[in-house]
Amino acid sequence: MTTELPVLIQGGMGAGVSDWRLARAVSQAGQMGVVSGTGLDAIYLRRLQDGDPGGHMRRALAAFPVAGVADRILDSYFIEGGKSPDERYKAKPMPRVDPSKKLLENMVVANFVEVYLAKEGHGGAVGINYLEKIQTPHLPSIYGAMLAGVDYVLMGAGIPMAVPGILDRLSDGLPVEYRIDVKGAERGETFSMQFDPASIGDGSVPPVARPQFLAIVSSHVLATALVRKASGRIDGFVIEGPTAGGHNAPPRGKLALNDVGEPVYGARDVPDLSVFRDLGLPFWLAGGYADPEQIEAALELGATGVQVGTAFAYCEESGFTAATKRKVIDLSRRGEARIFTDPVASPTGFPFKVVELEDSLSDQIVYEKRARICDLGYLRTAYRRDDGTVGWRCPSEPVDDYVRKGGAEEDTVGRKCLCNALVANIGHPQIQRNGEVEGELITSGDDVANVARLLPEGRDTYRAIDVINYLLSPS
Repeated sequence: MTTELPVLIQGGMGAGVSDWRLARAVSQAGQMGVVSGTGLDAIYLRRLQDGDPGGHMRRALAAFPVAGVADRILDSYFIEGGKSPDERYKAKPMPRVDPSKKLLENMVVANFVEVYLAKEGHGGAVGINYLEKIQTPHLPSIYGAMLAGVDYVLMGAGIPMAVPGILDRLSDGLPVEYRIDVKGAERGETFSMQFDPASIGDGSVPPVARPQFLAIVSSHVLATALVRKASGRIDGFVIEGPTAGGHNAPPRGKLALNDVGEPVYGARDVPDLSVFRDLGLPFWLAGGYADPEQIEAALELGATGVQVGTAFAYCEESGFTAATKRKVIDLSRRGEARIFTDPVASPTGFPFKVVELEDSLSDQIVYEKRARICDLGYLRTAYRRDDGTVGWRCPSEPVDDYVRKGGAEEDTVGRKCLCNALVANIGHPQIQRNGEVEGELITSGDDVANVARLLPEGRDTYRAIDVINYLLSPS
């Protein structure tokens, strides 16, 4: 891997949007390609059930360094020629605090596969992006990425205090622990999950290197706290503003909505870059920097560079389906691409940016027709049952189920199943038992309005290298 810090970090978007193909293309061009670590165990198992077009999953599985694991996964999930289009995907184990060996192996291998393919055949830097709030997969997922030689781990959407120390211990082949947030936990009561690298496969622990850790933050206060209190070394920051896609940090202070129902951000939500400069660590600015002049301005402010997501999301190499890319690029061409920052769509309670797209779950009629179900479970919340054990609930699951588990009915209003929608976005929609095919819910940053500017003359699509050449062109 090159040791020179990149000007561009390609954002880790959605579930499988920032896939190995996109990250590989960006890294080969000398910038930092990043794969999304969200839902990888579901995504790669569905790729196998679709017959593994091109043989990429099997090629990466053959390189997995612990004997026997790949064979077990292929025996369980690979379908030669792919499943029938009207056949359901086989269910996978749900994330939990005490995962089975099968679930652990699935998560380790899924992250290994994605990073292995992203790094294959070049020496560029590859990172993986995780959401802190999706806690139960962290330990095996990070270990799988490290087995494949990931260069950077990036994490936001929470406070990742424990992650640097976890990277240290995993690089030494040692067991690790991650504290889990549990609603209703009594004072002094803690819950955590453990992971031992020796538990994978035959008990051998291959050597792995510690990747650099970049914390994704929205405030200088959090950045300062991480530097002072994190369990190990922070190597830098990505400072993400509210125009970036996916989940946004909520506005500081009392929530106020504008006239169309979006959260209003103010002066308190603008990070003090002088604090970041004083911390002495490299930082990248994210959200609205997909422009040569904006990049130049970021560098003048002391940033190492910028993180760009939306511009890459609609390039040929990204994981969105070709049909979705075509629709959004056409909307951008016509000046009709719109984003709604939905304060309630995500079951996490974080504002979530949604592309207003016909026939997707952004359409209220489509949303209301969908039967609620929770069968992937990444965004569930852990809660303490009366007997002291951990239960799981999600405000996007069937309302009666959520209320029965102690949730408030008003918390379910407007919630959408992001887990199923995000996997549908990349062409792997589940067919539910009632015959319903899960629909899309496309997330992007505000820059979606302008992605058509990246089209080379005479073309209807653009590539990752077109984005890079545009961004790094003289302003």
